[in-house]
Amino acid sequence: MTVTATRPTRADAPPPDRPIRVLSFSQRLSRWDLKLSPYLYISPFFVLFAIVGLFPIIYTGVISFMDWDQVRRSGEFIGFDQYAWILTQPKFWTALGNTFSIFLLSSVPQLILAMFIAAMLDRHIRARTFWRMSALLPYVVAPVAVGLIFNALFADKSGAINGFLSLVGIGSIPWHVEPFWSHVAIATMVNYRWTGYNALILLAAMQAIPRDYYEAATVDGANAFRQFWSITLPSLKPTLIFVIITSTIGGLQIFDEPRMFDQFGRGGSAQQWLTITLYLYDIGWGEWNFGRAAAMAWILFLIILAIGLINLLITRSLVRDEGTRGRQLSRRERRALKRAEARR
Repeated sequence: MTVTATRPTRADAPPPDRPIRVLSFSQRLSRWDLKLSPYLYISPFFVLFAIVGLFPIIYTGVISFMDWDQVRRSGEFIGFDQYAWILTQPKFWTALGNTFSIFLLSSVPQLILAMFIAAMLDRHIRARTFWRMSALLPYVVAPVAVGLIFNALFADKSGAINGFLSLVGIGSIPWHVEPFWSHVAIATMVNYRWTGYNALILLAAMQAIPRDYYEAATVDGANAFRQFWSITLPSLKPTLIFVIITSTIGGLQIFDEPRMFDQFGRGGSAQQWLTITLYLYDIGWGEWNFGRAAAMAWILFLIILAIGLINLLITRSLVRDEGTRGRQLSRRERRALKRAEARR
């Protein structure tokens, strides 16, 4: 009986031993460069923010709990007494109401007009570069110059606007007496400066929309308004929310326009257009009470932070399913997917 030795097939043969790959120093350095370079590129902003932004915020928070003496650079800890004093002042609530009134009168028309200007600039018109640069010119003008010009325009007796209204037969409007009309005048100054800036941001977002959508809608018979409502607005949701957030922050911190609305800069004789920042400035540099001014600054900061968080929740709810279908991957699943792709 003979035994024949069978030659092992390729499937049964053990895999050959592969040499262990050793990374050189340059390869390790390049790998670390890929991981650390993004953080190094963005680190100057955060370092600068920590010096000129984060430190003043923390320092102001510490001062707000003290009866601070700016000359001696020292103070006595008194807890929440500064906050309690501010919240019990009727002048603070008047300033808060004026701030929100001016903010609503400026932000809502500003966004509507900015959307209209962006839609017009997005069309095929002649000298588009000239018109886009012209839309940004009011933003370049200094706020003090804008305040002086509009203060002359909205003068109660010798203003150009009241002169035009008298010619039409409407009659003069007491811009510096009535609270509502003073808010309208200040909101007009804000809209003059910021409408073109927001229009260019919206225009950049509009130009990023694929033109195939509009061509398909035109073939289907949709008119210009239908295309704007069904294609442009849904695609502008993230940009619109960004513009709303920035206009909210700027509107609640308005200072230059009401400061320059008259020659005194105190918010009117009866606090008709007194804002929170004007009241803060008066407490800090008028009454020389930096503890109360710091407490008011933190109250304004918390108000802006609360509105910013509300806008963040709205942003997540509106943009969550944009461009995706089905269930979204969790953060852990996305990390596992990235690791699997890196191994492949």
